[in-house]
Amino acid sequence: MLKKRIIVCLDVKDGRTTKGVKFQNNVDIGDPVDMAAEYYRQGVDELVFYDIMASARGRGPILDLISRVASKVFIPFCVGGGIGTIEDIRSTILAGAEKISLNSQAVKNPQLINEGARIFGNQCIVLGMDAARDETAPSGYRVYINGGRVKTELDAKEWAIRAVELGAGEIVLNSIDADGVRQGYELNLTRMIAESVPVPVIASGGGGTPRHLADVLTQGKADAALIASMVHSMGYTVDGIKKDLNQAGVPVRL
Repeated sequence: MLKKRIIVCLDVKDGRTTKGVKFQNNVDIGDPVDMAAEYYRQGVDELVFYDIMASARGRGPILDLISRVASKVFIPFCVGGGIGTIEDIRSTILAGAEKISLNSQAVKNPQLINEGARIFGNQCIVLGMDAARDETAPSGYRVYINGGRVKTELDAKEWAIRAVELGAGEIVLNSIDADGVRQGYELNLTRMIAESVPVPVIASGGGGTPRHLADVLTQGKADAALIASMVHSMGYTVDGIKKDLNQAGVPVRL
């Protein structure tokens, strides 16, 4: 059986790690380079680094910071935020990222997924998707961009399917409704997307206890769970969470 992955997310604003609730009221919680090194030491499977203001400010990724983080971790490292061209993808990979997350820029220019996958391989191109409940959308969930600030016309399920057809090799699915509230992942949304696409789906938004991760990795059919608050500020460690999941019968890499 394939092991389930535990991924730590570092949301970065102005060069510092930040954390908010439902994408608002962000507070500074530390240096991303130091934090990346510590989570690597704890045994995290992958690291995701999001520059949460890059797209909104119309600028590209901070390559120096990406390079410094990459020098501290020897696991898959995914970078998102402000990556809007093939040259941005190339320079981010050269700075040390193994994967590129396309979110707002993919919505604005879907061919970027196609071109990125063709040049660098599907395994490098990750669709980042921020979705919220919306009864007017066919699936019941709508896609938002620019850090959850801008509502789109895209239905979450339809967009996931289309992005994979274009070449996305993985989806990081973030529930805006659950983000930062620590009450559990959006199981219905996660299961719906996981059952709709043939690529791995990473659940994001809502993790507060190891039980929440166990639920989304089993009932939600996610291939991986992304966490932030749990290890940033709630006293959990990656290795401790993995031990709890192992005891609950969830296959993880110890």
